[in-house]
Amino acid sequence: MKRFFILMTLLNFFNLAVQAEDTTEVNINAYLDYLAYIDSVEQTLEYQQGKVVLGDDLATIIIPKGFKYLNAEQSNYVLTELWGNPPSDVLGMLFPDSISPLSDNFTYAIEISYSEDGYVDDEDAQDINYTELLEELQKDTEQENVQRKIEGYETYKLIGWAQAPYYDAESKKLHWAKELKFEGTEVNTLNYNFRVLGRKGYLVLNAIGDIDILPLVNEDADKILTSISFNEGNKYSEFNPEIDKVAAYGVGGLVAGKVLAKTGLLAGLLKFGKFIFFGIAGLFAAFRKKIFGGGRSEQA
Repeated sequence: MKRFFILMTLLNFFNLAVQAEDTTEVNINAYLDYLAYIDSVEQTLEYQQGKVVLGDDLATIIIPKGFKYLNAEQSNYVLTELWGNPPSDVLGMLFPDSISPLSDNFTYAIEISYSEDGYVDDEDAQDINYTELLEELQKDTEQENVQRKIEGYETYKLIGWAQAPYYDAESKKLHWAKELKFEGTEVNTLNYNFRVLGRKGYLVLNAIGDIDILPLVNEDADKILTSISFNEGNKYSEFNPEIDKVAAYGVGGLVAGKVLAKTGLLAGLLKFGKFIFFGIAGLFAAFRKKIFGGGRSEQA
C-alpha cells in the first residue's frame, strides 16, 4: 500500500499546483516529480502478448490484438499498491496497448479472476426477464446503500442496463453492462461484466470506466470473449454430476449476484480508484495547459 499513498500524496500536491495562480518553479517540480513517478512505475511492469495459461492450467487466453496482459503477481500489485484495493485472487489484467495503469489517457482495464462456486446450470437462461431483474437489482441497491453509508463508502444508483445481458448457450459465455451513478460524481460509471462458464465455476472479467467508453468496450467485447477459454479438465462439457458441485444459482442468479462486492477492481474504485482513473486525466491536462499554454500537438 506504500506506493498508493505515495501516489496520493503526489496527486494532492499536483492538485495544489494546478490551483495556484502563478506557474512557479515549485509547480514545475511537482509536474516533473509526477512524471518521474509514473515512469518509474511503468518500468516495473512487464506486459505479455501471445498465449498465456491462467492459474494452475485452469484456462488459456490468447491476448487479443490491441491489448497487453499483466500476470497475476503484477496485476495484484496494480490493484493493491497502485489503486488501493484490498488483496484479491486476480489471475491477470488486460490493458489496451496505448495505456498503462496510471496513464493520463486511461480508458479502461479488465480484471480477470475465477470463482469456484460450482457448475452453473444454464437451463434458466432462455426464461429470464431482464427488465424485471433490473427492477429487483435497483431495489437491492437502495437497501445496500444504507450499509455502504455506515461503512464509509459512497452510495450509488443503478441507472439501468448499459448493455442488456446476453448469453451464448453454445460457447457458455455471458456478458452484460450496468450504468452506475456514484454519489458526488458528474459522469456516470460503466461496469461491464463478462463470464465464461466452466466445470467447477466461472471466469470473471470486469471492465470499469466512464460511461462514455461503452462504444469502445462494445467494439472489443467479441474479441475479448473469444480470446479466453477453459483448458481440458475444466470445461463446462466435462461436468460430472456424481462428483462435481453444482452452484446454488443459474445464469439469472449470476447476473443478479453481488458482483460489485466480490471484485477487487470495483471495491477500490468505490473509495479510491475513481479519483485515480478519471481524475488523473483532467488534472494532468489542466496542469500541462497551465504550464505550456495548451495540450500536446497531435501528429498526423
